[in-house]
Formats: sequence, C-alpha cells, structure tokens
Amino acid sequence: MATKMENLTTLFDPRSVAVVGASRNPGKLGYHVMKSLTEGGFKGELFPINPKETDLFGSLAYPSVLEVPGEVDLAIVVLPARVVPEIFGQCAAKGVRGIVLIAAGFKEIEDELGGQLQDEIAALANEAGIPVIGPNTFGMVNVQADLNASFTPEFSAVKKGGISLVSQSGGMAHMLAFMAMRENVGFSKIIGLGNRCNIGFAELLEYLADDASTQVIAMYMEGTDDPRRLMEVAKEARGKKPIVVYKVGKSDVSDKASKYHTGSLAGQYEIYQGAFKQAGVLTVDTLHELLDTAKGLSSCQFPKGNRVAVLSGQAGPGMAACDVCEEKGLILTEFSKDTQERIDRALPPLALRTNPVDMGPAWYSPEAIREVADSALGDEHVDGVVVCIAYASANIGAVDGLAEVLKSWGQKKPVVCCLSAPGEIWEEGIRSLEEAGVPNYATPERAARALGNLWRYQTLAGRGLDRGQH
Repeated sequence: MATKMENLTTLFDPRSVAVVGASRNPGKLGYHVMKSLTEGGFKGELFPINPKETDLFGSLAYPSVLEVPGEVDLAIVVLPARVVPEIFGQCAAKGVRGIVLIAAGFKEIEDELGGQLQDEIAALANEAGIPVIGPNTFGMVNVQADLNASFTPEFSAVKKGGISLVSQSGGMAHMLAFMAMRENVGFSKIIGLGNRCNIGFAELLEYLADDASTQVIAMYMEGTDDPRRLMEVAKEARGKKPIVVYKVGKSDVSDKASKYHTGSLAGQYEIYQGAFKQAGVLTVDTLHELLDTAKGLSSCQFPKGNRVAVLSGQAGPGMAACDVCEEKGLILTEFSKDTQERIDRALPPLALRTNPVDMGPAWYSPEAIREVADSALGDEHVDGVVVCIAYASANIGAVDGLAEVLKSWGQKKPVVCCLSAPGEIWEEGIRSLEEAGVPNYATPERAARALGNLWRYQTLAGRGLDRGQH
C-alpha cells in the first residue's frame, strides 16, 4: 500500500474523480464542484455520487463510491460532517488514493465534538494511506492539469504558470487568484489547506519542492500545529525553489481569530519570522506583495548584487521607485563613464541623466529611450533595472522601443517594469514582455518592491541561483 505522501501525486493529478454529494441543485456545494470539474475541462473519468440521481452533468451517477466500476483516484466529499467517517471508510475500502474534504464542523468549531470527529477521520485516512486536503476548505486546483477540484468554477480561468499557492484561508486564496486573473499572473496549483486533517504546510512543501510544474511556492499562513517540522522541510528545500510566505497574526485579535478559523493559534509572529529567515524562506507583509514577489521569482533572473538603475519616463514614478529600492536594501548605482556618456548623448541636457534617469524629455524618441535602457543594462555596475513609464499620447511608441532591449537583457539581469496605460494601449507589448520574463506591475512601488525581494531571496538562499535552477 502506498503511503499518503506517495499518494499526493495521484491526488493532484488523478485519472478519475468521484464527487460524493454531487447535486443538480445550485443551492448545494456539490453542484458547484461538479460545475468546476466539467467547465474546467477535467479530462479523466467523472463519477457523481448521489443515491437519488442517475445522471448528473452528463455523467452516470452512482449510489455510493463502492458501486463505481473501476478505480477512483480522487474523491471530493461534499457532505455534512456527521456522515464523513462512514464515507472515509467506503473510500478506504474502494482504494481511493486521495480525498478533498469540502465540509465544515470539525476542529474549527467551539464544540469539542468537532475536534474528536476530525481525529477520527484522520485516523481512518492515515491507516489507509490517504492524503486529505481539508476539511473546512474550498478544495484545490491543479491549473496545469485542468483539474478544478473546488466549489469555485471561476478558478478554471486562472492562467497557467509556475506559482503554487498553499493558503490556510479560502477567502485569501480567492482574492489572490482573482488578483492574478486581473494582472495576468500564472499558477500551477491553488490549494486550500483548511483544518489540515493529515496534510499540512510541511507535507505540501515537501511535495511541491519536487513538483516539476512548480517554480515558486507561495504560502498564506495563520498558524501551524508543528512549526518545527515545517522549518525542517523548508531547510531541506532551501535552494531548490523559492518559498515566499505571508504570515498573519501580529495582533492579539488576529491570533485569537485564527483559532476559530482554521483550528490553530497563529503563534508568536516574531518567532516565526526568525525561523523563516533561518530556513531561507522569504517573508512579505501584504497579499499584493505575496503575489508580486511570487510573480517576480517565477519569471526574473536573480540579481548578482544589489546595485540598481531606475529609468523613468516621468520624474515622479522614478522617485517613488527609488524610495522603495532604498527601503529594500538596493543601491542606486553610479554609472560607468562609458554608460554615462551614452546616456548623455541620447538625452537632452535638461533631463536628469544620472541615476535615476528621467527619460521624459526624450519621449518623442523611442530610439533614445531604447539607447538609455541598453546603456544601463549593459553597465557592469548595474545588477537590476526598474523601468517606469506612464502613457501620454506623445510617448505611445515607448513600449515598442523598449521591448527588444528589455526582452534581451531580461534573460541576463532582472528587469521589472511599471508600464501604465489606459485600456488596451500597450497591452500587447506588455504581454509580450511578461512572456519573455520581464514582469509588469501596476505601480512603481510594487515593481521596486518585487526587485528588492528578488535580492532579499538571493541573500537568504545563500547561493547564486539562475533561471535553470528553479
């Protein structure tokens, strides 16, 4: 019999899925799970389980998982907590290799019976070697495999990419995914940890560290029952793949609220921060920063040092980027003599031509902007570049002028952008840049913070990584 860790691979990439509690009633979560799987394009066999139905969403329904012909790799259980032990027993007898438990009423409730019930199902699952995502979860999504095992069909619209998110909060996972859709950020997996029946942060970190479709591991964390185990696994994964975590629980109020959300106290925030640093895990302070940092880590080359250049189409955005660069430990470098001479020739005397560079006076000239960018990126004193340009009708050709240079140098040095324009203006150019590993952010502060966190991760990892190593 395979172990629960060995079965995690099947859980995330099953050939067949049974939905225990499938329904045609839009008022039931079993309806939305079926909708997620079918609209999401799941290519394997789908078995709705409902004794009152014969056909659901175009698939033959069965009274119980035991009556399904053939194997069931994954069972998604959408039933009241009181009947879950019986369902787990049936799944074990059937040889199910993974369970997503979308049900509440366990460890997170004030009634001690909830905790006892969770202990009971955990024992059943562990004995059978079945990994369980949940309970008290929205489910999980393997975007790369077109598997939307959640009650949110809209997750199927998430772009495919290299970020895998492990979230202790369903609400935060939804917010992050919706932000990613708006900002064209790609995911590999989105996992709602929930109450952690027998699969927690440590187990998922161990799995994702070796998962070929995961480039960056992002985590939203409130607390964990076994922080020591988590840190051990994080240290083992150090240098394999970037790990970035947004840990909440700074205040007494949020610490106590965590107990009634996912069944564990958030713990002492400062202790977690110190432990993460020792394990080589990058910490961030907001949900936006988590997404921005994961985006940068999944696309950019890592900087060899902390010397940066800020190139701006208008002075204000450049100044804002400079403030964040300094805050994140980046140094506005002095250009070499040759670089400065090239920039001086490209820009008129009235421009600010030292670092940060104000390219605004040359906005009628894509050639001049291109020359400035190529000069800065080619300077051996520059380890990374922030480019900020806001659209005005006079600089409509700026992105086209920059694209070739940035695409080329983005594979050698990290380049982050804040290219901002209304509607579809620059949309195609920005998308082509992002596909070439040059991420774009909504504000200069977010772009600079992402570059700063690339440097922070490089110092934490303790080794020089390149794009081929994660």
